Amino acid sequence: MAPLSEDEVASRLVDLPGWAVVDGRLHREVRFRDFPEAFAFMAQVAMAAEKLDHHPDWSNSWNRVVIDVVSHDQGGLTSRCFELAAAVNRILGP
Repeated sequence: MAPLSEDEVASRLVDLPGWAVVDGRLHREVRFRDFPEAFAFMAQVAMAAEKLDHHPDWSNSWNRVVIDVVSHDQGGLTSRCFELAAAVNRILGP
């Protein structure tokens, strides 16, 4: 799966509210009420990532989760990056 062009990335980013491209990665930060809620979210994302075989770089500090998505083996953003970001948005809900 080849990396997407800058135009393709910009076009797809329009459909991903809450996401931005930072340092060549899809980036999103999410805050929750507390640690258990943040951790439950991470567990759901982990399952979605496993199904896609595409895993985020992420961190958690109490109620905050920071997510970065990139295809390391392809050296950029691919369709799978956007699939994972869309899955994250579905988990977060409306």
